[in-house]
Amino acid sequence: MKSLLQVSSGTARPGAAYMGAAHLGVALAGLISVQTATADQLADIKQKGELVCGVLGTDEPMSFIDPKTRSLVGYDVDLCAAVAKKIGVTPKPRQLAVAARIPELQQGRVDILAATLTHTKEREAVVDFSLNVFVTGQRVMVRRDSGITKVAQLAGKKVVTVKGGTQEPNMRKAVPTVEVVTFETAPQAFVALQQRKAAGFVNDEVSLLDAFGKLGDAQKDYVVLPDSISVEAIALGLRKGEPALKTLVNDALRELEQSGQAQQLFFKWFGPTSRLKYQTRSFKIDSDRI
Repeated sequence: MKSLLQVSSGTARPGAAYMGAAHLGVALAGLISVQTATADQLADIKQKGELVCGVLGTDEPMSFIDPKTRSLVGYDVDLCAAVAKKIGVTPKPRQLAVAARIPELQQGRVDILAATLTHTKEREAVVDFSLNVFVTGQRVMVRRDSGITKVAQLAGKKVVTVKGGTQEPNMRKAVPTVEVVTFETAPQAFVALQQRKAAGFVNDEVSLLDAFGKLGDAQKDYVVLPDSISVEAIALGLRKGEPALKTLVNDALRELEQSGQAQQLFFKWFGPTSRLKYQTRSFKIDSDRI
């Protein structure tokens, strides 16, 4: 703002200060106009009749493409549908790359993120978060014949993961001398491990165990290391400055928890009949603490 009012050194031209103030007034008026136009995202969503949810689509069982129907399905997709139902509109999942999640939200191309988004203090500067909808860790898969049995043994070695997530910084924190190579999607990173282009593959525990489960007979060739490199609180991502939408989203999530539907969704995607075979749920959707 200050630069609009500054006068160049030497003799000021008559009216320069007035012109600067006028330009500042125009800039502020434009800013206020933009803020007013986008002040109630919830009203805009109701008006268009749909809730556009950014999902990954490559992170089974959180969100992935059903091979039979070719539609996006998964835990995150079901959460999107529950929020849309609360608003009274149609859910519309839209596939995003991991690194594009926050930019797509900020630019208004999606209304909310249901995209395995970890709630971090750093991200709070640019997005708002719902209640935590999932809690998981991050772990590493290695080839059995590597002889690696714990994360610390990855010092000085190359690991692969997805670009734009918290996996890379968490891995560097756990093992400062590790070399991290990132890919656009987690499946691409996993292929690199299978092709022996890296010593380890880092991902959220749920997605890692699901990938391991898909290996079938080849499971004997791989090991998921027992130690976690982090604990991740996953939440829905919202644009900052939209209190009405945030309140409604959290109300919808609380209703899922209180009605028992949140428990049902968990076991639908992660329970004993899934590849993951979780027997219990270790969290509830009732807090946004990290």
